[in-house]
Amino acid sequence: MSTMRAVVQHAFGGPDVLRVREVPRPVPLPTEVLVRVHAAGINPVDWKTRGGGGMAGVLGEPPFTLGWDVSGVVEETGFGVTTLKPGDEVYGMPWFPRAAGGYAEYVTAPARQFARKPASIGHEQAAAVPLAALTAWQALVDTADVRPGQRVLIHAAAGGVGHFAVQFAKHLGAHVTGTASAPRHAWLTALGADELIDYTAVRFEEHTKDIDTVIDLVGDTRDNTSTRSLDVLRPGGLIAAIPAGGSPELLQAAQSRGLRTSPFLVEPDGPALTRIAELIDAGEVSVEVEEVFPLEQAARAHTRGQNDHTRGKLVLRVSS
Repeated sequence: MSTMRAVVQHAFGGPDVLRVREVPRPVPLPTEVLVRVHAAGINPVDWKTRGGGGMAGVLGEPPFTLGWDVSGVVEETGFGVTTLKPGDEVYGMPWFPRAAGGYAEYVTAPARQFARKPASIGHEQAAAVPLAALTAWQALVDTADVRPGQRVLIHAAAGGVGHFAVQFAKHLGAHVTGTASAPRHAWLTALGADELIDYTAVRFEEHTKDIDTVIDLVGDTRDNTSTRSLDVLRPGGLIAAIPAGGSPELLQAAQSRGLRTSPFLVEPDGPALTRIAELIDAGEVSVEVEEVFPLEQAARAHTRGQNDHTRGKLVLRVSS
């Protein structure tokens, strides 16, 4: 079989530029694996890139295939691969921020950018994990070095990254405060949040203080969330402003007040995915998928993600 189905866009634009086409099937190079994709996760960076923002500067001009979150089965291994074999169920976020082509029946990538899929969940749930969970894990563990007893504030706690950040921060022993609309509060409490603030009704800076780390998944483009977050940090506290990576203006404002910022972009990380899979299989972390769409409805899935505040993640079903 030399071709496969993939969602291809030939121009930047709205969801209607996403079309399913027959394209050549990739071949694994040495140290790479060919993965038959069962499901692909959808992330905000996908629709931002589709429209010419996000990682468009990295991918270049269309045509290209979006998608970095995949879960599937190893079909073939290239020379030198020793960690995986055909038949292994794997998940990963290959190549980010370079093109991975996850909205397709097959992808190739270095074997060590994948990890074995959590055994306790199916491919559709597993595909919702990599980019969102790695973003939360790398921000909390590698960047902020969150320790027991510290106070963490998570903006957009009910979203894809946010619901993992709540659970990871709690696993690390932190006191977790999240911002989310009121209908999400009971669910987030069950995930481990200690305090919740309804951002639609009150100003978060009036209801929390002495925060060690802010995981900002909103940014200054929406009601100056990043800049306002500086008001709740303790001296020496850290804000990881993830959507924009931390602007020079935010950095200057933080430094003038004895606070820290960190430019942040998630990276492929097979070992971290292995640890996250262990937490999922141990029942310490749950994965929320709000809706699953067939590959042919990628455009509808993008419209859904852009227009609504989803609870957890959206996923494409690629093959059974």
